[in-house]
Amino acid sequence: MQEADAVSGENEALGRGRPAPPAAEVLQKAHGACLQWHLGPARRHQRHAPPALALRLCPGPHALLRLQRGRPGAVCASRRHAGWRVRFRTGNCNPAAPRHAGSAWLLGNAPLPGNVGRGGSGRMNVQQLVPLALPRGRPLSCELCGGPAQLRCGACRVTYYCDVDHQKADWVSIHEKICQLLIPIRTSFPFFNSEKERKHGMEQLLHRQKHLVDLTHKVAQKFVFEGKHEEAIPAALHSLRFSIDTCGPDSVELVPAYLILAEASTGLGHLTQAEEYLSQAQWIVLKTSDCSNGIQSKLHRNLGLLYAAKGNFEESLYHLATDIYFASCAFGTHDISTSGGYFHMANVFFRQNKMDIADSLYTEVTDIWHAHFSRLIRVQSQTLTSPAEINILSEEEEISEEPLNEAQQAEASQVLNAILDIKEQAPKQQPAKTASVVHALAMLHYLILDLPKASSTE
Repeated sequence: MQEADAVSGENEALGRGRPAPPAAEVLQKAHGACLQWHLGPARRHQRHAPPALALRLCPGPHALLRLQRGRPGAVCASRRHAGWRVRFRTGNCNPAAPRHAGSAWLLGNAPLPGNVGRGGSGRMNVQQLVPLALPRGRPLSCELCGGPAQLRCGACRVTYYCDVDHQKADWVSIHEKICQLLIPIRTSFPFFNSEKERKHGMEQLLHRQKHLVDLTHKVAQKFVFEGKHEEAIPAALHSLRFSIDTCGPDSVELVPAYLILAEASTGLGHLTQAEEYLSQAQWIVLKTSDCSNGIQSKLHRNLGLLYAAKGNFEESLYHLATDIYFASCAFGTHDISTSGGYFHMANVFFRQNKMDIADSLYTEVTDIWHAHFSRLIRVQSQTLTSPAEINILSEEEEISEEPLNEAQQAEASQVLNAILDIKEQAPKQQPAKTASVVHALAMLHYLILDLPKASSTE
């Protein structure tokens, strides 16, 4: 049996009828009711500590609770001035208590949260690192800036940050959605008994990483379409990092992440940073002989946006025209993937005060989205009204028309609302064209099941 001594220090005591300090309360919560505190001589024990844990309260102005026997480094609590600081290091005997092998963190003098060491779901959990408890030769860096890490997420415990601001930015952008998904990816592999098990484990890891690439890319793209460029950057950085892990540093699969980072940087006015991201993307595209038309379309679109932000409209129009060419080759001239090039080109002509050309391009964008929404509603109504009478050809049409994803919804809303504002503020009103934009917006709200907005828009 291993016993816990209770020794008074500077008129403080842990005993019957006397309130325990905050550190004792934390230890009791973590290790269960079996951990008792009693006042008495240092060598006179009245209760036993848990089998794997033996604690001793050492006297002095900076009293320490230290492990005497049992598992090394199980719990350590220190009092400094008016507050207690507590850190857990390894597992313990209580199944309900937190298990954190080989890790350590520090809780400051502020009131301790109810989810100490567990990381509550749905809210950000901050845990400050203890430098002396970190493993040697393995420096930890911030998830966003790459600087030395001082904090980590208390929910997943595998993501590190340099300060609370960067953790909050990552949490708002993407980390809340992928927090628990990171645990199996960033923890070490277990020991595999056979080559078959090892291969299966690697396949599962690759599958999880690809899922995170897609998820982070969609979230970042949605933020960009919504105009939330600052929120888009952390999600895009995750997408880039996971793409490098799955495909390598020179793969063409990295280009979409670079392009989102460039577009977000352009939206924030960080043109130098946007140029660096676009240079990386352009270099990869030039090295890839079989690069798809869709990737080249997105590259030229971002180059056009960059030159437009610089005020070089001629160069911007050249790249946007090239964007429309590659998008038309990949998707068709009247596809929603092509409409973005028309829209940005119209914005350039609008800034050049060439209103007739801009108006014709805005009309083209409206017609493309209007036709796309009409097809989706037609397929949806056929499915709801007479599903048993749909023949094979109509089934093929239904399969080909996929519903709008979140990024497409955000793009359609941003583009159509911008066109509507321009139409309504134009000195020469065109009721028919304005009505077409309003009708397209009403169909968009109907498709995303925002029926109050759909009825009010109509």
